[in-house]
Amino acid sequence: MQTVLPISPAQLSRGASTPLSAQLAQRYAERIQQRLLLAGARLPSVREAARRHGVSASTVVGAYDLLQAQGLVQALPQRGFFVRAQALPGSAQRRAAPGAPPVPPMAAPVNATALIRSMFQVQGGKPAPAMGTLPEDWLDAALLQRALRAVVSRKGQAQAWLRYGDPAGDMTLRQALSRRLADLGVAAAPTQIVTTVGATQALDLVARTLLKPGDAVLVDEPGWAVEFARLALLGLRVLPVPRGVDGPDLAVMETLLKAHRPRLFVTVSVLHNPTGSCITPAVAHRLLRLAEEHDVWIAEDDTYAWLAPTHSTRLAQLDGLQRTISISGFSKVLAPQWRVGFLAAAPALVERIINTKLLGTLTSPALLEQAVAHCLDQGSLRRHAERLTERLAVARTRTVGLAQQAGCHFVTPPAGLFGWVDVGSDTERLAQLLLDEGWLTAPGALFHAAARPTTLMRVNFASTQDPRFWKRVAQARRG
Repeated sequence: MQTVLPISPAQLSRGASTPLSAQLAQRYAERIQQRLLLAGARLPSVREAARRHGVSASTVVGAYDLLQAQGLVQALPQRGFFVRAQALPGSAQRRAAPGAPPVPPMAAPVNATALIRSMFQVQGGKPAPAMGTLPEDWLDAALLQRALRAVVSRKGQAQAWLRYGDPAGDMTLRQALSRRLADLGVAAAPTQIVTTVGATQALDLVARTLLKPGDAVLVDEPGWAVEFARLALLGLRVLPVPRGVDGPDLAVMETLLKAHRPRLFVTVSVLHNPTGSCITPAVAHRLLRLAEEHDVWIAEDDTYAWLAPTHSTRLAQLDGLQRTISISGFSKVLAPQWRVGFLAAAPALVERIINTKLLGTLTSPALLEQAVAHCLDQGSLRRHAERLTERLAVARTRTVGLAQQAGCHFVTPPAGLFGWVDVGSDTERLAQLLLDEGWLTAPGALFHAAARPTTLMRVNFASTQDPRFWKRVAQARRG
């Protein structure tokens, strides 16, 4: 089980036996270990850090010296102190200066994991604007318990769990998913569906099946940082396609198609993360024509389907899964631990994807899959999703009002779970400033294939309703 380090309180303890410089060094060391300060991130200037923490400049210099001795940061002349691109596992503690706090071995920070790790941080009671999920108190634990009891109580079911399940996934779930997709206008027989351990595995299976190292792949930008890193880890060339209010920039996409001949485009048509935008029918039709002309597969990530209107335009609906692969999951609406996902694709492609799944995980957990099927068949998931969307609409209205009062504005119309907001100042610097007070934010640089300074930030409407947060954002903008 992963050890979770809590975020330190804003105040340093002046009465403690540990020197203030060592306490401050420990705070920054924890953030580096947790990937809340990323490789290449600039620490506050000595003067700014002294003001922020209420200590002398010499205390800050002492703290930064300790961090350098531990191999966690480096000083660049005339520029400041930066998190090292590579920490020194195993050697940092041996070389630490006297009085320095122990620093456990750590891997080099990875930008793509920052948001994932933020989900596991202890927040000291404050909501996390960077959250990628709904708050716990929005979810229905009783619904999950009822579903599990119903599945466990089925006669003869326990004996089946002693064997490997169907590599394609539990048939009861695939049948229920076929009916669900039909409600969205996507025709997919149960045999065209493969279950996965979350939507992330579905995306991974598609890439591993269709691509080989060195191939080019198109992605939305801004987009999901974890997807960028995962594709790069497979040895693929990641080519960003700018995302607008109506969908991908097709002029840029066509240029990239001609120049690089990519085999796959990974995109989110409905409630795009982080902008919340949805593709329009006109853009969708033109995109499919381009894909046909250049022989490109499309992985359509429909993770937020349960939070969107059923009539939303989907590429899989328009092309009948000929070259579009529809991908979704249930962790966003049921519970983050319920890692049940799926993909629907053309019959010829399904067998290839099952072979890839067999090499990775053999099969997927039938117990949870059957519980999800129960939720679908009984209508409890639909009713739960309806309650969530109603509550989310109220939260979104409140958040938008607070953001506007703070002098911020949304660059795309607010919709779904996430908002793409311009706060008027560099959001990487703002993220570190707010972190001192326990607010975890998601600066816009995390959503670009190559990090860049930006005034944009992704907010979770469900966890950004605290007026104190927006008041602090407004103060930071002015100061």
